[in-house]
Amino acid sequence: MKRDIITNILVCGIGGQGVMTAAEIIAQAAIAKGFDVKKSEVAGMAQRGGVVTSHVRFGRRVYSPVISPGTADILVAFEVAEGSRWADFLRPGGVAMVNTIRLAPPIVSAGLFKYPEDPVAQMRAAGVAVTDFDAGAIARALGDLRLINTVMLGAIADHLPFPAADLEARIVGRFQGSKPGMVEINRKAFAAGRDAARERTGGVRAAGE
Repeated sequence: MKRDIITNILVCGIGGQGVMTAAEIIAQAAIAKGFDVKKSEVAGMAQRGGVVTSHVRFGRRVYSPVISPGTADILVAFEVAEGSRWADFLRPGGVAMVNTIRLAPPIVSAGLFKYPEDPVAQMRAAGVAVTDFDAGAIARALGDLRLINTVMLGAIADHLPFPAADLEARIVGRFQGSKPGMVEINRKAFAAGRDAARERTGGVRAAGE
């Protein structure tokens, strides 16, 4: 692990999708590996389906919790148009992991933001490396839409500066005491997210995984 390099992860989506929970899990996993971590959140009418963003930064020493435009290593978009809206925060060569679900937030109905016809195409036209897939379909196949959060975390697991197993451990650890029945299904959702991301990028699991 290269601790001297700061990793910047921007998580975005709509209120109720689990954006802040996902950011907190990433932060906890980084803390457990000994990184200095800073995190900030902006929730716009989150309880009413408003837009939500969370910045997570970690490295040997981090002074600011805010990611500057053009410096995010990973964009985790729980909603496809939000992914497009925040794509300019990615650095050149950064990774955009995008759930293709379309959920128009209140800023669209208020006329403050025009929902794009094809957000993924828009991102790719701007030169963004997009890995897009339907995390909702994966979660539904596993029997619980709430698993979208775990699916998306699984999708970015291979792009973090620590083993995927460490991130998975933080996820399942939330259930081992109070809801042990949720442990195995979250393991499956995590693995499904990793597989979906790898399939979309043409990657394969390493031997022994």
